[in-house]
Amino acid sequence: MDRELQQLMESGASAAQARAALSRYKDVMEAAERLFSEDQAEGEQAESHQTQPKAYADRVDDVEMPGDDDEGVLDDDEGSDVFNYDSDDDGGVTGNTGGSKLNDPYAGIFFSKERREDVIEVEEEPVFVSIPGIDIELELMTQGKWMAGCPEVGEQTFLFTLYSQLNLDGTCPCPSGCGHTVKRQPSDFFAIYRKFSTYIEQLQKIVPQKCAKCRTEFCFACGDKITQEVSDPLWHCANLQGAILGVGLFMIERLFERQKEDLQSKDVTEREAKRRKTRDSDDIDSSGGSKKSKGGVGYAGDQKEDISGQAEASRLQLAKDEKIKSLLAEVRVYIPSLQRSGGARPSDYLPHPSSLTHLRRRFNLIAGELLRNDSLADMSERYGLYFELLEWLETISSHESLCSMMPMPIMKNIGQENIVKKSNSSTIRERKITYEGSASPRELLEAIALQAQAALKGLESSKPQEDPSPELSEEQKRKAVIDVKGKSKESPLAGSSMDEAAKLSTFCHRLLATTSQIDRSLRELKGNDFVTRMHASLPKSSTTRSDDAYIEAGDTEEEAKKAYLKWSIFEYCDLTVSGLNDSDETPNYKHFYNNEVRMLANASIPKRSVAIAKELAILTTNLPVAWDSSIFLRVDDTRVDVIKCLITGPEGTPYHNGCFLFDIFLGANYNQSPPSVKYMTTNGGKYRFNPNLYADGKVCLSLLGTWNGPGWVPFKSTLLQVLISIQSMILCEEPYLNEPGWASSAGTPQSKAYSANVRRMVVRTAMLDALKTPPEPFEETIKIHFRLKARTIQKQLDEWLREDDGRQLASDGAEYSGIGRTIAGSGSSNGLQADINAMKKLLQEL
Repeated sequence: MDRELQQLMESGASAAQARAALSRYKDVMEAAERLFSEDQAEGEQAESHQTQPKAYADRVDDVEMPGDDDEGVLDDDEGSDVFNYDSDDDGGVTGNTGGSKLNDPYAGIFFSKERREDVIEVEEEPVFVSIPGIDIELELMTQGKWMAGCPEVGEQTFLFTLYSQLNLDGTCPCPSGCGHTVKRQPSDFFAIYRKFSTYIEQLQKIVPQKCAKCRTEFCFACGDKITQEVSDPLWHCANLQGAILGVGLFMIERLFERQKEDLQSKDVTEREAKRRKTRDSDDIDSSGGSKKSKGGVGYAGDQKEDISGQAEASRLQLAKDEKIKSLLAEVRVYIPSLQRSGGARPSDYLPHPSSLTHLRRRFNLIAGELLRNDSLADMSERYGLYFELLEWLETISSHESLCSMMPMPIMKNIGQENIVKKSNSSTIRERKITYEGSASPRELLEAIALQAQAALKGLESSKPQEDPSPELSEEQKRKAVIDVKGKSKESPLAGSSMDEAAKLSTFCHRLLATTSQIDRSLRELKGNDFVTRMHASLPKSSTTRSDDAYIEAGDTEEEAKKAYLKWSIFEYCDLTVSGLNDSDETPNYKHFYNNEVRMLANASIPKRSVAIAKELAILTTNLPVAWDSSIFLRVDDTRVDVIKCLITGPEGTPYHNGCFLFDIFLGANYNQSPPSVKYMTTNGGKYRFNPNLYADGKVCLSLLGTWNGPGWVPFKSTLLQVLISIQSMILCEEPYLNEPGWASSAGTPQSKAYSANVRRMVVRTAMLDALKTPPEPFEETIKIHFRLKARTIQKQLDEWLREDDGRQLASDGAEYSGIGRTIAGSGSSNGLQADINAMKKLLQEL
């Protein structure tokens, strides 16, 4: 078989063509004769179908047609975001021009995320048909619906050709030449049934035809003679495969869109009800008379978050997911696959080009919506749907004709304009739809893969140290997941008795296996250089350091801003303290919660492990990093429940550019209970920077249970929510208002005096002391922060000095709630000038 395959390839056939021919014709000579005669016939047929549908004929498109000699290669110097997704440095497609054309219909087409296309689509009225044996009228998939969402001229040609052949041409002649014909009806291939399985049953009845004259058996889709007995007539030709995928994906897309619309409608109704309830409670007090005063931003009040509907919402979501998953599983059977159970069919080797077209424009949009979820925790809870999605991605990436779509940007509908054209006899309604390139399936998958890696590290680090579980090889992990295939239509996790940790681990390994499969297939098809360039454009984990040990600040603020986004905000590190002679082997940590950490050294709490793993997944890719304010995390490499956090003060606040340190411990009851958080930037327990940040390190926040208000929701709330609440609601523009009793004092002299005092504390402790003696493990982070922002911070310090009210620095700004004594000369003897001078000197040294 290998020798015969090589003979056909040496004759000019591609690998896929050769395998398909040998599977149909056992003799190599007959296979070669049939292969090249069919190739020539297909070329002539393609020339005869160059007519474009009128609705699309006048559109100008700069996309090169499949098979063009010009590869459309764009120099890398022209922009990192503009990328030729089909340049094969290593000659990724084997064979002659004809072979490349059939192997990869998108060879030579230029795709870019910067690309934008306008397409005119005719808005058709729904057409319904009656079918014998069906008790209701069925909607017909018109030509407009069949071709909707297609911005590529080449793809339009594929779709129009197949639709015309199965519908508009009207008749199917007997291949024996006896003159008998069978009339095709539009409903034969393009009726939209309630169930996909009913559509398949109808096709199985009408596809095998027998000539009334000569009794020749032939295929109703392609018109060719059926020369050998097949168990399922739907595998006879590529035309059928293209039609089935087109109709099936349309049904999936419609179900998905309807469920999304239902969800959006429900959200609008709930938000409106919540607004009415809030408005009523604001206007009327408990006695029904007077109007309540506003509570400010000081976490005042005793509101409790209503979470009674969450369980019901989750149940409804899973029910909707099950419908989409089941339909996806039914349609997936007809995706071209060389690993099909029972052996690949001829149409699997040489699929109709419209099959890839349908997958790119319909499935890609659905996959894009699901992968933009960007939450591993949510995906693992909805494992049934997402396992099926991964099955689709693996099946597509494993086929050399389909794999190209994985790194191609998804052309997404970003807006439309309705056009009405009136004439004396009719009104034509059109839509001008604008499509724009967005992230590819592989790029969207990368963000989730990074979370999966972090979650697995969390699960492994949370195991007791004495647990000697052997590490499985990548092949063993993959086999453990794949072995389940074929035994049940359910996903490996559905109905399983596995605990939550095992389910999360299985899902993460499955997702990473799919990512590896896509990359492996692209490497085989496109070459190493292509995959290397693709990886360079993918999103990076916040644990990834810059390649340069020294990050250049540049000559302008704009250059510094770009550099600021290139360094790591999330890192694993060693937080243990060395050199202590303890009687036991349990390590100590340079951490406020050291004693609590040591007590849980060998604890095995599965629910806590899962919660921590999901938390790490979120933090790895979602921490905010920005020029204005960032959150930096350092997590112990072996104890991922031990965390240190550094938050830089937001712009427009008296905390701007200060460095504020927090010690965080995910305790024994996490996530049933909130994390333990201690504020460490207190100047040795002397300074209270905010009504919610005490000098002893207490953080008052309703999420942490240390203040009234909407609190922690077990297994829903996250550490990221706590950190962002501290960054945005505590380190705020007017911290004076965070005291409930002062919530209505915005803009008052007392509030201004409080902010001025905060600025003095920030310069002395969160800037000057932080830069002189950086707290571990943020020494490098703090130095980079101040070095990149040195020019900006010097201007900021000058502004703060001009705004200073001249009062003495107080350890608690509440002392300024009354009238204080102002010293003549702004900042002349309260130490601010000296602190600023010292800070500027250090910035110059940086």
